[in-house]
Amino acid sequence: MHRGIVLFLAICTLWAVATAVERYTDKYDNINLQEILNNERLFKKYLECLLADSDSRCTADGRELRKAIPDALTTECSKCTAKQRSGAATVIKHLRDNRPGDWAKLQAKWDPQGIFVTKYADRFPA
Repeated sequence: MHRGIVLFLAICTLWAVATAVERYTDKYDNINLQEILNNERLFKKYLECLLADSDSRCTADGRELRKAIPDALTTECSKCTAKQRSGAATVIKHLRDNRPGDWAKLQAKWDPQGIFVTKYADRFPA
């Protein structure tokens, strides 16, 4: 009987910890990133949003992204879903390979001291 209570408490504790993990919203996880990256008009709209000093020029998903970036950078994307991590890697690779000028602008905006580029260099090798 004692083991049953311990097991029950252990399951409750694990469930509480698992449900307490905060995640970024996943409602934009099915956005077609390739469509955005390959469409100049769409890409410029997102770039403009991410480079602006406020989110007034952003779509709803752009505002969500702007809100998440500082936390994601500092917490190693701990609240990201697997799809969000994969999407971030896709976008970073595309920007570095195909749009280095825009990548440099984003780095200047979001990582002016180069802290995160250095911190994540092994995850996103050039």
